[in-house]
Amino acid sequence: MEVHAHSHSHGKKTWRSYFWEFLMLFLAVFCGFLAEYQLEHKIEKDRELQYIQSLYEDLKENDKTFSQVLIFQENRIAMMDSLINMLNHPESIRGNEGLLYYFARMSPRLRTLSVNSRTFEQLKNSGNFRLIRKIETSNLVMAYYETIQQIRLVEGLFFGEFDHYKTIASQIFDPAIFTSMEMKNGEIARTDQNPALQTYDVKLIKQLSLFAVYMNGSGRGIIGQVILLKHKGTAMMDYLRNEYHLE
Repeated sequence: MEVHAHSHSHGKKTWRSYFWEFLMLFLAVFCGFLAEYQLEHKIEKDRELQYIQSLYEDLKENDKTFSQVLIFQENRIAMMDSLINMLNHPESIRGNEGLLYYFARMSPRLRTLSVNSRTFEQLKNSGNFRLIRKIETSNLVMAYYETIQQIRLVEGLFFGEFDHYKTIASQIFDPAIFTSMEMKNGEIARTDQNPALQTYDVKLIKQLSLFAVYMNGSGRGIIGQVILLKHKGTAMMDYLRNEYHLE
């Protein structure tokens, strides 16, 4: 008996079959791409909001610090005004040496401005400034921290003037008296006596007054910059609260 093999004909695929296979494959890949893109977009948006919230907290901390700094600096400037007034009238010094020692020691005590810039440095050093999508936000942040650089320049000028001041002061004041005014907690106490100066030379006293005037001008410049920085910070906090719906 002969056995006949039966051939199974599946037929040839048409171009429509290839087209639909390609279309389904394309849609699968495209949908996967869209899903990944949306996920990445959401992650970056969440990170942006985290950075904005962190920036906002830094600004709040700075605002409190600046308020304290301004009180300290204004008190210091008032003492330096009194110091300059005494130095400009050498005849008023005798009998008031204790007060002069106190003003001469306290009024130059400038504190370098402390600024919380942790979030700004993270954004800058990690290259994540790109996450801040709104150009206005980036501009406000940059303008705020550029003001700090201006303050650093004036601080540098002040300390240069202070070096000259100390050179002249070392010829006028007795260092042992300055040492005796130091308290254990680091504060300076005014002596209740009127210890003599090393010299009452009018020329030296006028030179000291000159550098006190220079330092006073730099100190007032720092106060002006801190006030400007405080206003910028307040404005930026208002902007961030409204723009990013912060609590």
